[in-house]
Amino acid sequence: MRSPIRPKGPEPVEAVKAPQRAAAPAPIPQPENPQAALEQLRHKMEVVANEFSQGKINRAQFNAIYGRYSEQRTIIERLIERNPENAAWKQAAAPGHTSFLRDHFEARLQYYLVYQHNIATPLMMGGKQQADMDAVSQVLRSLWGMKNRPKIGLARKDMGKGQWLVLALGEYAVTLTLFLLEPSAAQANLVRDLHADFERANRRALERGTRSLDRFVFPQRALTEKQF
Repeated sequence: MRSPIRPKGPEPVEAVKAPQRAAAPAPIPQPENPQAALEQLRHKMEVVANEFSQGKINRAQFNAIYGRYSEQRTIIERLIERNPENAAWKQAAAPGHTSFLRDHFEARLQYYLVYQHNIATPLMMGGKQQADMDAVSQVLRSLWGMKNRPKIGLARKDMGKGQWLVLALGEYAVTLTLFLLEPSAAQANLVRDLHADFERANRRALERGTRSLDRFVFPQRALTEKQF
């Protein structure tokens, strides 16, 4: 009898290489002379202006960061005007503080609430601060009392004391958020997009008017997870 033919072994598998981490961005070289320092500052000022134009930062962030660069520029110009050979401009041109200013003046979410239209009890709420229900109720009464209320929309309102309300309106519900400091356009647009996804994901439950939380998903929870 013939010996059984042994099946071939599996093809050798190449070792899987661990993904390499992206290299850290190279540090920006420091200017070699005061004129180069002024040109670098001018470029940074243009970048900040573009960030504000694109809605990436808010007004307070722009004013603080742009003011910092402007102050550095003025100091360097005065130093080289008095003594072009003085190396003190290097200290004035040293980077720093702007990352702190960007973070310090960024709007922070205080709370969010999700309401089905014309129902005074919130369907969901979250955040690190207790909502001012009297102020929220007043906003909702004005919204629901509108004769020509649009089906979808986004609104921002200065509530005083550094607090800003962002309201995202949909066909079946509304999301209200309160920020400390003025939110950037990007932050407001995120609230709008999360509410649109909420209505998209829960359309059947919203059409039926159900109030059972286990029938819903809430993309708005990303607002607290992100921690603006």
